[in-house]
Amino acid sequence: MPRLVSLGDEALIAVDTIADRTAGLFAPNIRLGVTGLSRAGKTVFITALVHNLLHGGRLPLFDVAHSGRLVSATLEPQPDDGVPRFAYEKHVRDLVKERLWPESTRAISQLRLTLEYESANTLGRLFSRGRLHVDIVDYPGEWLLDLPLLGKSYAEFSQDAFELAGNGSRAAIAAPFLALADKADPDAPLDEEYAELLSDTYKAYLHECRNDGLSLSTLPPGRFLMPGDMDGSPALTFSPLPKLSNRAVSGSLQAMMERRFASYKSLVVKPFFRNHITRLDRQIVLVDAMRAMNTGPEAVRDLERALGDIMTCFRPGASSFLTGLWQRRIDRLLIAATKADHLHHEDHARMEAVVARLVERAAERAGGAGARVETLALAAVRATREGSVRENGDRLPVIMGTPLAGEEIDDRVFDGEAETAVFPGDMPDDLDKFFDGEAVRQSTPTRFVRFRPPDLERAAGTASLSLPHIRLDKALQFLLGDRLT
Repeated sequence: MPRLVSLGDEALIAVDTIADRTAGLFAPNIRLGVTGLSRAGKTVFITALVHNLLHGGRLPLFDVAHSGRLVSATLEPQPDDGVPRFAYEKHVRDLVKERLWPESTRAISQLRLTLEYESANTLGRLFSRGRLHVDIVDYPGEWLLDLPLLGKSYAEFSQDAFELAGNGSRAAIAAPFLALADKADPDAPLDEEYAELLSDTYKAYLHECRNDGLSLSTLPPGRFLMPGDMDGSPALTFSPLPKLSNRAVSGSLQAMMERRFASYKSLVVKPFFRNHITRLDRQIVLVDAMRAMNTGPEAVRDLERALGDIMTCFRPGASSFLTGLWQRRIDRLLIAATKADHLHHEDHARMEAVVARLVERAAERAGGAGARVETLALAAVRATREGSVRENGDRLPVIMGTPLAGEEIDDRVFDGEAETAVFPGDMPDDLDKFFDGEAVRQSTPTRFVRFRPPDLERAAGTASLSLPHIRLDKALQFLLGDRLT
């Protein structure tokens, strides 16, 4: 992994880690990072995870719950007062009462879930109950894609940006920016209005790349898409430039862009890396692979590139009591394909194989560093049921649910109330052909529609049921199971 920060920064990170470990001596905790690119379902995953633990959901593959050793799960004040709290209660209301999917992650947030449990062995049960604080850190994957910028100069960033902008479908979308940038003179005196125009045009191109028609994933700088409270700041008002001089002229447009790029790294990227990424123990990366697959080969290749970039930014490694006192590493990394409820269960293994292939090279590097890496197909909230229909004498596996208002199937526009059955298609059998682009459109789902959250049945005089899921319990067991024995 390339060095992202200086030795001095590493020393500060070690001090932070020692402080964290000292605070946790009498209150064991684990920091779980949850990320993914746009529309991957980060908010839904966290909400469903917490809801199932608080409400005794069906979690047969989560050993501490299945064996009856989970005594209680409670929400407590988070340890970091400077980080917004994850709006769990609002998201539950959206899902359960309104049957609406909650808003996407726009900035970093945190939630502390405290689990009390009985030990799995007889000797351990003679002593007091175990307690584990799980600090869930939710952050946009687009911000993670910024971390490689720490190791790049402005000239390298510009070269990479123009290479991407000139490829495939990006070229047409980037045309207005490319035409404007081509006229730019890096040595010309700085012009604030012109710099803003260049930056705004570049941002518009990045936003367009993320739309459903392309579904592209590699779109740094990430804060250009999700600026948060820094919207409009000089540190977010720059763009790549072509035809750069070897040495920027003082007071020139190039000098301004170089300075702002450096400010972006020091004010935005480096604090995010130090204050959040380097403090994680476990990580799950959520992937909306179906969206890319339905868009086409270019989106699949771009997702593969983005996931590779994301995984190189983590600090993987086996946990050790001694080195762990000052060096925090991610020792378990889960890459999960979301929206498994949009496929029949017969295709889930194929979906997992596609995701494993997408992160194959990066996963090998993380595993070589001592981390455990797994892939999984899941649905944190299951919005569909399975069934079968017969067509021309053949049995077709289908999924049934309530499409969102405005969704279309065979010229039928749904109102958000009517249910329907959908044959989602078949996942590819030959991954080599799939990743060569020969079978992306033919072998992937052709009826990918968005469904409303499920209508939870309520029995008179009882609490509402927990949110249904697919393999959320398996994800919990991998991420937390070993710390609850």
